Amino acid sequence: MKIKKCLTLADVKIIAAGCESEALRQNWAVTIAIVDDGGHLMWLQRLDGAPLTSPNIATGKAHTSAMGRRASKVYEDVVAGGRNAFLSVPGGLTMVEGGEQILVDGECVGAVGVSGVKSPEDAQIARAGISVFLEQLNR
Repeated sequence: MKIKKCLTLADVKIIAAGCESEALRQNWAVTIAIVDDGGHLMWLQRLDGAPLTSPNIATGKAHTSAMGRRASKVYEDVVAGGRNAFLSVPGGLTMVEGGEQILVDGECVGAVGVSGVKSPEDAQIARAGISVFLEQLNR
């Protein structure tokens, strides 16, 4: 029997606060979605002024990253590299940068997806929240 680590609501709140802090520091209006390792939504936060489409996109990015066990940018790069057939992959993946997996001891425990600004900036916010969580975890 395998024992695995799982995100708690307390963990998710730390990640969300880290993401929010980075977004506010940069003055970026975004939506933050955090999912567990199965891609199920645990947190959704739309900052004031974030685009109306951003909750769905952020959730999709997080889901894609968790299910694929990699940053959603990997899929964006595959398609941008000319492999358009990859768009037909089942599962409703959101193949746009901004979804980042949360790794603890080398295992994916969930993912963060952010939407509302340029994709590299979305990813920056997601990574910032994950960094805050990992720093607290390793204390």
